[in-house]
Amino acid sequence: MLLSIVLYLVLVAAVLMYRPPLLVGSLLVIAGTLLLTVFESGMWWLLLPTLAVLAILNVPEWRRRLLVAPVYELLRKAMPPMSDTEREALEAGTTWWEKDLFSGRPDWERFAAIRPPRLTEREQSFMDNEVEQLCSRLNEWDVQERQDLSPEVWESLRKFGFFGLIIPESFGGRDFSPYAQSRIMSKIASRSLTAAVTAMVPNSLGPGELLVKYGTEEQKQRWLPGLADGSELPCFGLTGPEAGSDAGAIPDLGVVCKGEFEGSEVIGLRLNFHKRWITLAPVATVVGLAFQLRDPDGLLGDPDKVDYGITCALLPADHPGVEAGRRHNPGAPFMNGPVMGRDVFIPVDWIIGGPAMAGKGWRMLIECLGAGRGVSLPSLATASAAMCYLTVGAYARIRRQFNLEVGKFEGVQEVTAEIAAGAYTLEAMRELVTRGLEEGTPAVLTAMAKYHATERMRVLVNHGMDVVGGRGIQLGPRNFLGPAYHSLPVAITVEGANILTRSLMIFGQGAIRCHPYLIDEMESLALEPDEGLDVFEPIFMGHLGHIASNAVRLLWYGLGGALLSPVPGNANDFSRRWYQRINHLSVALATCADVALGVLGGELKRRELLSARLGDAHSQMLIACSILKYHVTQPASSAADAHAAYALQQALYSAQQALLAYCDNFPRRWLGLLLRIISFPLGRALLPPADNLVRQLGDLIMEPNPVREALAAHVYLSKDPEDAVGRVETTYQLLLSVDEAWQTVLHARDKGELEAEDFDAALREAVDKGLIREQDLEPLREYDARRFDCLLTDHFEQLG
Repeated sequence: MLLSIVLYLVLVAAVLMYRPPLLVGSLLVIAGTLLLTVFESGMWWLLLPTLAVLAILNVPEWRRRLLVAPVYELLRKAMPPMSDTEREALEAGTTWWEKDLFSGRPDWERFAAIRPPRLTEREQSFMDNEVEQLCSRLNEWDVQERQDLSPEVWESLRKFGFFGLIIPESFGGRDFSPYAQSRIMSKIASRSLTAAVTAMVPNSLGPGELLVKYGTEEQKQRWLPGLADGSELPCFGLTGPEAGSDAGAIPDLGVVCKGEFEGSEVIGLRLNFHKRWITLAPVATVVGLAFQLRDPDGLLGDPDKVDYGITCALLPADHPGVEAGRRHNPGAPFMNGPVMGRDVFIPVDWIIGGPAMAGKGWRMLIECLGAGRGVSLPSLATASAAMCYLTVGAYARIRRQFNLEVGKFEGVQEVTAEIAAGAYTLEAMRELVTRGLEEGTPAVLTAMAKYHATERMRVLVNHGMDVVGGRGIQLGPRNFLGPAYHSLPVAITVEGANILTRSLMIFGQGAIRCHPYLIDEMESLALEPDEGLDVFEPIFMGHLGHIASNAVRLLWYGLGGALLSPVPGNANDFSRRWYQRINHLSVALATCADVALGVLGGELKRRELLSARLGDAHSQMLIACSILKYHVTQPASSAADAHAAYALQQALYSAQQALLAYCDNFPRRWLGLLLRIISFPLGRALLPPADNLVRQLGDLIMEPNPVREALAAHVYLSKDPEDAVGRVETTYQLLLSVDEAWQTVLHARDKGELEAEDFDAALREAVDKGLIREQDLEPLREYDARRFDCLLTDHFEQLG
């Protein structure tokens, strides 16, 4: 009897797991159960309820009356109303690989077919010439002292076309890919975050992208050539004192009315607005504005429509009534300030896209925010991480304490290993995210990129400050880390504050946009009951099969470690096991998400701690996929394997911990416990990186290796010994050339084999005793002087 029950459960589980058509699966279960009754007559007690359940599922009238209709009514009552801005945000943009991960069944062959992004010949030429020239003219300390870029740099930004990277060539722009934009911004940021922010704004949430996608032909001809050559400098007014991350709640108002413009009476808008924290506002010549639009007199042609919602318009900065030019002080000296206006009248044709786009601004903004979230800010984070790897790793090799390089202490290696793996991760994320942006505007993917890249930047720069200590605190022309540290809050807060991006956007949008059934179900619930029920039924039945299949597969993967789960055809010995772990976590996420949506419903919007953990799990799996994709496209080396292994272990362990915390804190405690048992029946499947891997990366970050070379190729690594970064880099390279002789002298002094107390005399003594060669003497003297100079911080006669 026991064996028969086990075989029955295996049969049902197999049917649920592989999801044949309903009728085929039902016949298989019935035939199998009947066969079992031949060997065990007691199985009739299972056959009868099985037949009853299958009859309900297969007879349309019974299925609708007993199952579908009650669920439909329950969901209609439980589903909270959706605001217009929420609906527009959900409908905006596209989905990509993140949807596969949310399904619980990633299509690895599709993933294997994703090509890594590469620069075109024209983009590479721009990197090798215009970007190099601009970087050579940048000095972040000079920018700090001026509180502005130099006139020479401003001219270079305009002359070389840095403000028109996204504008089509037909209008004089560069029309570069998202990957090229990211690489360009990273290289500039490695030299000056201020210059990078200045260049990135016109290429992200600036009027340029809005005009390219939605502008009328007249608007494009009027503005795009000037934006491309820098004769027009844009800003975009979105946020204000009462609307930051909740940009949909902006109180700024435009009322449709008649007014005078250039001597004639025209239909236009009377604008009142107060915008804050607007980058480039103090120097902008053209201002984009987002505001609530009302048409009380029906002048736009629809007398029954008064409130149009968020609308975007474009107007000259010197237009009567517009007030700009003052500056905020965000801690980094890029141009940032308020834009205000009272009773500003503009023609209705200044709405971006013309009157036909009135009220469609929120969707326009959501789709165009992808550049800022997916390209610009992650590129700054990637540059900061790479520079931390290069400079902190070099400094940890140069700086000695207790007769040992500081980077050799395991306490230091604990954070330098994080820097090494973090820089590798961010470069990998850059490639996958920008590849996704080449195929569309995936809003969830870019939200993940913005949050996790900038948070990782914050962690890594703080780790760098821990290692460098006072050398990073004292500001001045020698400080290679301080400017990045002071700019951290900017990346964390702009383009959606990180807290809300994590707790509301990633899972809030991700659950609906990435779920294979949810958005269709929600749309069916908004229809009239009779029509809605017809639409809802097949979607709901598919959803039930999805839930059952995932639950069975989850238990199977948990018990078997997902060892038999599918992997890409190009998986190798290094990657195969990681893909299988992602399979396990993916189906765990899908199951946990369905339970949360089914049990909590609309309450989940208020359970931000739970939704954030599900979002974290989703994000970390995407990060792991980016690492695997990046690893396979880079030259094979033991250093690359070590970086990738640490980064993968860290990402998937974080995903596992997020799911465990979700289960432990689920409001229905018994259900949370059941989810935990099904998801991880053998306990934690993943552990954080082991100490031996920490030590390996702690050593690698101080040594020449292929990962260091790859990161250095994407930043501007100065060779000027008077430059903040160049001083460290050239000293480090000199150390590598004399290291063997240098270590010989230090060890001899430490053992008392050299009696001279003066270091120069000790070098001469080492030559006399045959410990080092005569030709080593001058390079060692030079290195000792350079080493000491590298450790010094700036000091001034007087501050202020």
